[in-house]
Amino acid sequence: MTVPRIHGLPRHMPAQIELGLETFGDVTRDSAGHLLSHSQVIRHVIDEAVLADEVGVDFFGIGEHHREDFAVSSPEMVLATIAGRTSRIRLGSAVTVLSSDDPVRVFQRFSTLDAASNGRAEIILGRGSFTESFPLFGFPLDQYATLFEERLDLFAALLEADRTGTPVTWRGTTRAALTDKRVYPSTAGGTIKTWIGVGGSPESVVRAAKYRMPLMLAIIGGAAQRFAPYVELYHRALADVGAPSLPIGVHSHGHVAESDAEARAELWPPWREMRDRIGAERGWPPTSRADFEREADQGSLYVGAPETVAQRIATTVRSLGLSRFDIKYSAGALAHETLMRSIALFGREVAPRVRALVAKEAGLEVNAEP
Repeated sequence: MTVPRIHGLPRHMPAQIELGLETFGDVTRDSAGHLLSHSQVIRHVIDEAVLADEVGVDFFGIGEHHREDFAVSSPEMVLATIAGRTSRIRLGSAVTVLSSDDPVRVFQRFSTLDAASNGRAEIILGRGSFTESFPLFGFPLDQYATLFEERLDLFAALLEADRTGTPVTWRGTTRAALTDKRVYPSTAGGTIKTWIGVGGSPESVVRAAKYRMPLMLAIIGGAAQRFAPYVELYHRALADVGAPSLPIGVHSHGHVAESDAEARAELWPPWREMRDRIGAERGWPPTSRADFEREADQGSLYVGAPETVAQRIATTVRSLGLSRFDIKYSAGALAHETLMRSIALFGREVAPRVRALVAKEAGLEVNAEP
């Protein structure tokens, strides 16, 4: 599919912006430089989410992975623990790898989380950027596209059945059919907010519109503005199916410290280590400090002092007409204590600045308090 060229993105400026934090449970190091256990990292993630709730962050997301350098393979279990220690922050996946999971079980796990959190659960569905889950759960990689398409179709049917309180009937080629089946537990509010995570495929953008699901753009390299054609495509696809305007979000990496120099100095070593480790698996050349600085200056790294990060987020929100912006705040072995400081600065200083900038752009007044 060809993404249409555009000469000016229509204004879809939200009056308010949701600001979130995400982690993959990256395995970190202790003060002696030793890698922590997966168990300790998971406990740290829970503490990080509790702090995010305390400082006014809107959303906390946890990614699903099945490899040694990321500790969380079951986000819902960690999120359920977080739900019991928080009161207001919304909790979700970032992302749920639907291709290698069963949609019925995904729905049941998240409807249970929604009950435990008193309606705060969200889901970001995606294919994921890693493929370890396919052999682990016995799914063939040559059905990569078909698995996601069919499972998304079933999941959309489950959401509709939950909304209407009716049984599900569905048939596909990669899973047993369902005929007039009820799926429990149902949600108290009749839905779970479900996003489609997209890394740059126009087909996935159109698919999100087809199922009337919000769009979450994963921007992990280059300037955010290059995704403007995908935003326009999404709006056109929604119009084609007669759907109303829906939220659009962005997921990017970032780090906040007291100064720009401090933030870059803290992030660069673990970012390089993580980037080169994953890059070696995928045949990428080693990264350089120049690559890092370019991403930090004008690309997908939102790194710096609170004012710097806030201004860059607000610029991205304006240019793409976003309703949500999430930062993946963990980066390789960046220490837990450093992450906690970054979270506190993001919630207490970055978020109020971004909200004020977005409100000013929309011609509104905003209370800077979370």
